[in-house]
Amino acid sequence: MTFAAIGTLAVVAGTVRAGTVTLSASADNTLYQDATGSLSNGQGESFFAGNTALEELRRGLIRFDFSAIPAGSTVTGVTLTLNCTRSISLAENVSLHRSLQSWGEGASNALGEGGRGATAEPGDATWVHRFSDTSSWDALGGDFENTGSATSAVAGIGAYTWSSNDMISDVQNWVNDASGNHGWFVLGAESVAGSAKRFASRENTVLSLRPSLEVTYVIPGPGALGLFAVGAIAAGRRRRR
Repeated sequence: MTFAAIGTLAVVAGTVRAGTVTLSASADNTLYQDATGSLSNGQGESFFAGNTALEELRRGLIRFDFSAIPAGSTVTGVTLTLNCTRSISLAENVSLHRSLQSWGEGASNALGEGGRGATAEPGDATWVHRFSDTSSWDALGGDFENTGSATSAVAGIGAYTWSSNDMISDVQNWVNDASGNHGWFVLGAESVAGSAKRFASRENTVLSLRPSLEVTYVIPGPGALGLFAVGAIAAGRRRRR
């Protein structure tokens, strides 16, 4: 059998298997601009991104667990859905930036509107700490990739989505190596006072408002893997003759 014939069989017999999974967030939090690192909101119903009317920055953090996606999968699509639950500004860009370090979600819970934060509890991420108060960020306000993975304009209350090739690349890397999965920073229009947006967190009492991440992927069928291996061996033998 020629290598070309084997390759044809691989395409026919080894059809890929496609899958789609919708994931709930495994952690989220807010970094409240505060030089002492004393504020957080690990268990609150919301997280924030942007600049408040008092010109204090808020940076969201969100992470997902990808263990439900089979090893060896190729990620083909990623869509994040967040629900804005409060806004006092017109449309402002909100971007996802890959976190460069791990961070925590502790027991802090900012009551009321949540915008002022709560006293950080052990393990919480803060403006100063990745894990309060034992591990710090290299830079105040957190360590993240300067170039955003995706950007969407967020206006008033409602659902918004983020999707891009860079997000696919991020998730593919995290599927391949879970130890590097530190999630995304959610950054608003930080140069614009009053631009802060509030988003429902994974602890929100309204289940339909909680963050979700839809991931589509494909896995080569067992037949394809086997036949491609046979084809590679056959091709190697032919080259040695």
